[in-house]
Amino acid sequence: MVIVLVVNMHACVTYSHIGGWPVKDGPDPLPLDKMAFAIWQGHLQSFFMGILFLLAGYFAHGSLRRRSPAGFTRERLFRLGAPTLLYMVVLNAVVLFVINPNGNDYGSRTGAYLRYLYTGHFLWGTGPMWFAAALLGFSVALACLVALKPSLAADCANIGKPPGAAAVWAWGLALVAATFLVRTAQPLGTSVLNMQLCYFPQYILAFATGFAAARGRWLAALARSSTARRAGWMGLLLGPPALVAISLAGGVMKGAPFEAFSGGWNIRSLGIAAWEQLAGLGLGLGALAFCSGKLNESTPLARWLSERSFGVYLFHPLVLILLTVAYRPIAANGFFKVSLLTGTGVIGSFIVADVARRIPGLRSLV
Repeated sequence: MVIVLVVNMHACVTYSHIGGWPVKDGPDPLPLDKMAFAIWQGHLQSFFMGILFLLAGYFAHGSLRRRSPAGFTRERLFRLGAPTLLYMVVLNAVVLFVINPNGNDYGSRTGAYLRYLYTGHFLWGTGPMWFAAALLGFSVALACLVALKPSLAADCANIGKPPGAAAVWAWGLALVAATFLVRTAQPLGTSVLNMQLCYFPQYILAFATGFAAARGRWLAALARSSTARRAGWMGLLLGPPALVAISLAGGVMKGAPFEAFSGGWNIRSLGIAAWEQLAGLGLGLGALAFCSGKLNESTPLARWLSERSFGVYLFHPLVLILLTVAYRPIAANGFFKVSLLTGTGVIGSFIVADVARRIPGLRSLV
């Protein structure tokens, strides 16, 4: 589900022009349309990557119990590092020099690819695979901690008891404070090696929480709890009006620039950080509750989709950008084009992922 939302997010960026993406198409949306896109994209950004880091931390525990820290690191280097390198060196180059040759800063095609490599600019070319690169860094750090303190890989004493509402609120408020502080130095819209550090407090804490949940075996209990359900409804029902209220109070309709909300020691930045982390926490818990209650069964279709989801994540930029170019002659509003691009992009990406899994060498990566 989250991988489909990732595809939708990048389809939205293509036509909303909110966020970073190699190809943005069509005119800038009208103000109300752009506000609708901002609300939807803001809610997605608030939780969907955090969920992936949470699950990554959860599964890292079992992997570390089966392997030594060194073995875990070697496995992560191949499983995460190799696909990231493939994207930087091959797939991103296809986007830059073949699909969208007029959108790069490396000059003519003659020698452009070599210039992209020897200048080191490929290190910024992770695209959405920044997630795998960051996760590799988290995994190596975790392996080092377990090597220093092997008891971290063992189950903790308090098995099966999930955190209650007070602990969830404390988690959220800690995230608000950490996010606000980080954005005084790394505001929204900035990045380091294509990693937007302004979101990393959530990612780091989510990864650590997933690992703790596996140690305590309480993730399933949390997902089934009334705390998760209530948090989900609060995020779903209160998140949109809260974002609108904060935006209006911050003067967005009076011409307040994006930079006024992006970071720094000001009430606007604190308001957005508080909304994002609390709404994201609610939506993330609600997604866990919904999926554990409605979708938690292994069917042939579910297994087929799950086995190809990482391939979709890896290849969907090429599919979306090719489809964007193909849809340029279609005269339609941005919402229709986002829907079209999302639907066909998801289907096309799963097809490409399925083909990749049948190619010797690529199968082990996707």
